[in-house]
Amino acid sequence: MATTAQASAAATTGEGSISTGRASRSGRSVRTGRSGSTGASRGRLGAGMVKVPSVPRRDPAEAVLADPEVPEHHRDCGKCGRPVGRSREGAPGRTEGFCAHCGTRFSFTPKLSHTDVVGGQYEVLGPLAHGGLGWIYLAVDHKVDDRPVVLKGLLNTGDADAMRAAVAEKRFLAQVDHPNIVRIYNFAEDTGPDGKPVGYIVMEYVGGKSLKQILREQRTADQQYLRPARAIAYILEMLPALEYLHDRGLAYCDFKPDNVMQTEEQLKLIDLGAVIGLHDQNETIYGTPGYQAKEIAQTGPTVASEVYTVGRTLAALIMRIPPVNNELGPLPGPDTEAVLARHESLYRFLVRATDADPDARFTSMTEMGDQLTGVLREVLAEEDGRPRPGLSTRFGPPRGVFGVGDRLPGDPRDIIAALPVPLVDPSDSGAALLAASGAVTPEDLEREINTGLQSVVTGQAESVEIPLRLIRAALEFGDPDDALRRLDAVEAILAGDWRLTWFAGQARLLQHDWAAAVAEFDALYSALPGEAAPKLALAVTAELLASDGEDAAAPLAATYYELVWRTDHAFTSAAFGAARLRRAAGDSAGAVAVLDQVDAASAVYTEAGVTAVETLLAVGAPAELTEQLVRDAGARIGKLTLDSKRRAAQARLRVLDAALRWLRLGRVPTDHSPLLGVALDQQGVRTGLERCYRDLAHETDDMWERIALVEQANAVRPRTLL
Repeated sequence: MATTAQASAAATTGEGSISTGRASRSGRSVRTGRSGSTGASRGRLGAGMVKVPSVPRRDPAEAVLADPEVPEHHRDCGKCGRPVGRSREGAPGRTEGFCAHCGTRFSFTPKLSHTDVVGGQYEVLGPLAHGGLGWIYLAVDHKVDDRPVVLKGLLNTGDADAMRAAVAEKRFLAQVDHPNIVRIYNFAEDTGPDGKPVGYIVMEYVGGKSLKQILREQRTADQQYLRPARAIAYILEMLPALEYLHDRGLAYCDFKPDNVMQTEEQLKLIDLGAVIGLHDQNETIYGTPGYQAKEIAQTGPTVASEVYTVGRTLAALIMRIPPVNNELGPLPGPDTEAVLARHESLYRFLVRATDADPDARFTSMTEMGDQLTGVLREVLAEEDGRPRPGLSTRFGPPRGVFGVGDRLPGDPRDIIAALPVPLVDPSDSGAALLAASGAVTPEDLEREINTGLQSVVTGQAESVEIPLRLIRAALEFGDPDDALRRLDAVEAILAGDWRLTWFAGQARLLQHDWAAAVAEFDALYSALPGEAAPKLALAVTAELLASDGEDAAAPLAATYYELVWRTDHAFTSAAFGAARLRRAAGDSAGAVAVLDQVDAASAVYTEAGVTAVETLLAVGAPAELTEQLVRDAGARIGKLTLDSKRRAAQARLRVLDAALRWLRLGRVPTDHSPLLGVALDQQGVRTGLERCYRDLAHETDDMWERIALVEQANAVRPRTLL
């Protein structure tokens, strides 16, 4: 651990923009904030979704080091950060002395020995480890049931900054009480060898393994890093602890794998020596280069700098980050790291968390946790193929299904009407008025708002939700110009608000500017990597772009349809989209497999079944049409509950028409069981087709269509002797 002034020059910066090779970023700067959303409720270790191996609690006596020594490559001056105590000309480095660069005294030898008593009550058992601020000792508290405690001492008695850090730790953390933060019991003093007082923090003993140790064991066992799901589970467990500190005006500053300990199924933040007040630029800031945000030397610790350390820690747990000058280097990309190529949302999460611009990072640990939970659901669904649905803190559920069947709707309004909408902040001054409104057009809504606005906003803050609802009304009414005008009007008030990007993408969708819509939704995906709605919108706009001849957009659309559907089967539009693109790519079996996953309770289950049959029967060559294929299609139609006689006739007609084409090839069935109630021969199939055409003629109100259907029935009817 080094002070920020020493480390800032070497600390790495996060990547500020993302290039996936799939879609360009929008020029719009997206900020997410809270915007009325509430934090997701996360439970036990593993977020209720990941089974994390338990770590047995370690017997305190076994944790004491038999031969306490600080490796030479870890010996650095506590003031200037330069190497000290190193070997020269074959002679081992000194464990005590003075820094040759700044003259500060250093000491890496334990100052307490077995049976020493500190503060009249803490009997030392021996050293546990050497941390950034000095040796850490195990002791027993003879005044409280001989419970094991940890004594954390200073780097050396001559380091004034280290002394102030210890005092700060006592002052800030005496009242900290969180299940995921090590407890501070007391502050004790002892007299050092030079007669000067030495301070010790008395902390809870946490017996277990640090995430660094767990990672090292994993690397030793199979040369692999932690599974992304397991690493994410660890991070999710610790975010509430960091949020707890932030709510009390404190910054942890030195979040990294070394400082998180697992005991059984619980994690705890340990080594609290770097904790200071948020935005405090007077205290010395401690942290670890490679994990610490570069700007902290100028801004002091902020929530944004804390977010950076969390992002870097997660990255270090799941992949190799090539070092630069013996520190963690820049974040790798999906072109070099398979885990990032496989989990794009995880990559985008890490990019945002470690963005070089602090304002572009997640705004709180709660927001970070919400998005990371969504990413975890995607990662797990990718690993085992089982969906992991979950409620969003940003969007409502899908309002409908677009693209039912084998093509997208011609009017983009049908797409917008089916997409989720941003949740309304219930504390907004206009929320009640909007909830009571039944207006559809922007003009009617504006009239209602103007009528009730005075009573709504009197004595309250100006509503943010009202102008956003007017933008949404313009979009749903199909007026992109009005929506964009309103967007420009609120830009000054809500500059960078993520909902403006969402609505701007829909406006471009209405204008048939597919490329611009893709860019907007891509930018929102990067800002909210755990949300399904931006991915679904990005998928459909990319599909529209591909339909205009941009062939490279088709794989993009397929990727995001598959990602959304695999994770949450509530987004049925994604199932139809994935099936369409699989079929277009020649993978009919894959398309049918997706459609078969639509739940029987879904309102579009029947449509999915009919579409699956159409996909099965859409063979490219006559030889691909087989008896088994025809019978499979017939069995599928037979199991469906079709809601009308017309619909039933249309579905049966598709199967029987395929059967007739098969028979005309001179094929003879091997199975003599009926097909949809008729014999699988020329007479039986023609009789069934005739009935279908006459049923359709009976159901239509159009005279000319009825005549055409009757003529088709007469043309297909089997020949008779009468």
